[in-house]
Amino acid sequence: MADEPSLGELGRLIQLMRGDIRDDMAQINSRLDRMVSTDVYGVEKAALEREIADVKKDVESVKAQRTADAERVTQTRRWMFASVVVPVLGLIIPIVFFLAGGKG
Repeated sequence: MADEPSLGELGRLIQLMRGDIRDDMAQINSRLDRMVSTDVYGVEKAALEREIADVKKDVESVKAQRTADAERVTQTRRWMFASVVVPVLGLIIPIVFFLAGGKG
């Protein structure tokens, strides 16, 4: 009969278990206090998705603007070549031929 705990020991063990359970519940409650509710999470997630969509639109707009700018530069170069370089060459080549033909 010496192997069985006395009523006093059982009472102390039950008190220790209650204390452990209280500590465990306090830890669970502290973790729950740090968690975000489903509603708040949904609202924050929707706001984040809107911000990402806005940034995506901005990036696409910048890409489109860069493409338009590159096309504008290409058109300007073509215009410069057609308007300036070709007429200048049109003036210089006959003079070169004239001078080269006059010597021979």
